[in-house]
Amino acid sequence: MNLAPLFNSGLFTWFILPFLIFTARIFDVSLATIRIVFVSRGMKYLSSLVGFFEVTIWLLAIRVIMQNLDNAVCYLAYSAGFAMGTFIGVQIERKIAIGTLIIRVITQTDSSSLIEHLRVKGYGVTTVDAQGAKGKVNVIFLTIRRSDFQDVAGAIQSFNPKAFYTAEDVNLVKEGTFPMRKARPVPLPFLGTYKFWRKGK
Repeated sequence: MNLAPLFNSGLFTWFILPFLIFTARIFDVSLATIRIVFVSRGMKYLSSLVGFFEVTIWLLAIRVIMQNLDNAVCYLAYSAGFAMGTFIGVQIERKIAIGTLIIRVITQTDSSSLIEHLRVKGYGVTTVDAQGAKGKVNVIFLTIRRSDFQDVAGAIQSFNPKAFYTAEDVNLVKEGTFPMRKARPVPLPFLGTYKFWRKGK
């Protein structure tokens, strides 16, 4: 089958080719965002693997651009793909929620209900009585998985809606108390759907 007429047509030059560049940029920039997350978490093998595919896709995209320097639509597709890839990469990073956070909660009101709720759910809670700008406060410390952040933030808003709290990334965690993960159905290509559990310490 002779594809030369298609490659030389205006449809390919002004629509198909820019679309392929746009798609390639989405993939490689999304992978770059995920790779940075893996590097920050010390996942050297996985980040190296992602980096391999990232740069391979980038080389393919830049090669096509260099061969079509007179095509302004390709430039626009390249830039738009970069922007969209950044957006999608951030969304993926939020979904996979890899890593650990330390949560600090400062409240002037009684926090016993919040503390009891968090401990019942399996979180390791440490409390300290402290002195704030307006008097005595209770400081609560938790080290949690990032995937549990919404659960903890929801509990804080429910029990102590006026509490001040912060969340910071933690690069290294040794031991600790975490709630047991619920079974999650994980689709695996050609293998069906399985459930995995991870027991907390």
